Amino acid sequence: MLTPEQVKAMIEGVAQCEHVEVEGDGHHFFAVIVSSEFAGKPRLARHRLIKDGLKAQLESNELHALSISAAATPEEWAAKQS
Repeated sequence: MLTPEQVKAMIEGVAQCEHVEVEGDGHHFFAVIVSSEFAGKPRLARHRLIKDGLKAQLESNELHALSISAAATPEEWAAKQS
């Protein structure tokens, strides 16, 4: 069973991230991802970038379910935090 820390490391292996938060119960995970790689990409493309990078883990069911709660650029994230 995966831990949130392991899923965080997987996400960080897919994209250069400035901030990642992962919560989960070992089967279902929820992630907040902040990456400058999201700049200029619409929401769906941001999610695809991460999910395509984790395709092998998702297809093998090593990573059962990942919901991306937020996929923001550093600027967008900073604006939400103010």
